Amino acid sequence: MTDAHTPSEQKAATTSLGDLLGEVSRDISTLMRQEVELAKAELKQSASRAGKGAGLLGGAGYSGLMAVLFLSIAAWWGLGHLIDNGWSALVVAAVWAIIAGVLYAIGRKKLTEVQGMPQTVASLKKIPETVKKNEENR
Repeated sequence: MTDAHTPSEQKAATTSLGDLLGEVSRDISTLMRQEVELAKAELKQSASRAGKGAGLLGGAGYSGLMAVLFLSIAAWWGLGHLIDNGWSALVVAAVWAIIAGVLYAIGRKKLTEVQGMPQTVASLKKIPETVKKNEENR
């Protein structure tokens, strides 16, 4: 059997433990910095895409609002031929008021069903008292 050692084994045999730990510490520090930079780049890219998507959704919302506005005006004008323009405006406004009331009631009901973060609260309650900060550890 030969007494050949790998370069890593030779370095470990000739380098002090402090130097080896220093190298490991530097490598871990470099790795962590690289991971943080990667996370920043990914977050920037995701935020950019989300911003573009949000802008497009905002434009779609505005376009939808304009469509509803002009459809309402058309309904008002069309009903004006059957009944007086003043009454037709009140009919269109009443329809929108009913729609708003229904949407409000549904939205309010959905908001009362929101539970917050039940899993997070449950997991935090499982943390032992010894890990939590107490008067002695302040």
